[in-house]
Amino acid sequence: PKPNTRSRRSTFLKLLRDIHGWLGLWGAILGLLFGITGIIHNHRTVLKFELEKPVVSEVQLVVPEQAKKSPKAMAAWLRNEFSMDREPRIKKEQAMTVSWLGHDVAQPEHWDIRFVAPQYKVVGDYWVGSNTVSIKSTNESWIGILNNFHRANGAGIGWVLLADSIGGSLVLLSITGVLLWTELNRRKTIGALILGASVIGMFVIAVNTM
Repeated sequence: PKPNTRSRRSTFLKLLRDIHGWLGLWGAILGLLFGITGIIHNHRTVLKFELEKPVVSEVQLVVPEQAKKSPKAMAAWLRNEFSMDREPRIKKEQAMTVSWLGHDVAQPEHWDIRFVAPQYKVVGDYWVGSNTVSIKSTNESWIGILNNFHRANGAGIGWVLLADSIGGSLVLLSITGVLLWTELNRRKTIGALILGASVIGMFVIAVNTM
């Protein structure tokens, strides 16, 4: 190669090494956090942590007529009633006929409305036609909060994006690592592409045969 071509390649490889190093540092910091919470979550029984049980309380509330109109109206009423700082998760089950003790029973429409944060969960359980709604509140223990943060369960958009940055850094770390290994050599680059395509092909075949 010409001297100027070799110089440009050396400059680009130096830049890749810097990017690779900073990505590795970022991944290591967040990987440590998620690695510790992952181990606690997967092996909490084996490690025999003395855990506090989540605090659960349940009440029955009289439902105003306005809240009976739709699941969204019910969710808005509950959010205002309990000053929830999370958006509701609404699940609606249509009315159906079920078999109970050998008899066909008409089961009314069911609404499940949840407000979920890492430190708490509030669930509204309502059967259409009823005058009351069952509200179940759960305050998580410290281990439950850690697990919820690990899974981004109920976390805000900021935490979700932070967790996603780990996946993004790993992808970029892999790409920069392969480029540094090839040193932009044509034969090594072609070999890396063939190896990557083979691994992806094997993965796709394995998934399709499951």
